[in-house]
Amino acid sequence: MKKISPPRPSAGLPHRRLCLAADVEQYSRLDTRTQSAVQSELVRLLDEAAALTGLDRAAWTRQPQGDLEFAVLPEATPEDAVLGLFVHHLAVRLGDRNARPASQRMRLRMAVDAGMVAEAALGHAGPAPVAVARYVNAPQLKSVLANLTAADLAVIVSDRLYQDVVRSGRRDLDPAQYVRAHVRVKEFGGYGWIRVPGHVPDDVRSAMAEAPEPNPSPDAGAPSRTTLSQYVHQGAAVGRDVFGGLTVGLPVPPPPTGSGPAR
Repeated sequence: MKKISPPRPSAGLPHRRLCLAADVEQYSRLDTRTQSAVQSELVRLLDEAAALTGLDRAAWTRQPQGDLEFAVLPEATPEDAVLGLFVHHLAVRLGDRNARPASQRMRLRMAVDAGMVAEAALGHAGPAPVAVARYVNAPQLKSVLANLTAADLAVIVSDRLYQDVVRSGRRDLDPAQYVRAHVRVKEFGGYGWIRVPGHVPDDVRSAMAEAPEPNPSPDAGAPSRTTLSQYVHQGAAVGRDVFGGLTVGLPVPPPPTGSGPAR
């Protein structure tokens, strides 16, 4: 009997995928020759960290953007490995590189989220790619690197990943090492959790306190024209149309600002 294979899903259909962005801090201050070298070094560091973690970088769909690499990882990628071992190895390799004599120091901001992603004409579409682009530019994340001058890497993960993965008690992940931040960039609003390898949460909270207050939304103070009705279905936020900013996260009262998870 002839074996019948199931139909392959359309490339345009959204699937839950892990998205990651790594951005070089203060890249624009470098001269052209150094920028070129730093781009190569960023790729090498990500390659090495992935190999040490057992991740196949060849299977990542990558969108280089000069000082930043955005990547969509395969569906089977273990999310705890990315948040745990991959971040660890990246921090170690980055520290080793910066310790070399006469080396131009490289510092990175990294953001990770998981959600629905679809292939599109210019790359990818969906809430997760947008969220990662906003998280990596969060004022709190930039403030952490600006004030923790000994840090080489600062990582922010979405509230969704923090709740689903970090707090699940998996190996190499300690929820107490993350500090909550309310991120507002452009039209995006959501909770993220920041971790700085090699620094305790109190240091991160102090550094975050120096971040500038986000500008209010143009619609701030205006009466809402629509009541938000939102829930999570198969990893995607589903709801009615929303006017103004949308806050992404679980529908529970947030803990006090800067507090860690209950232990």
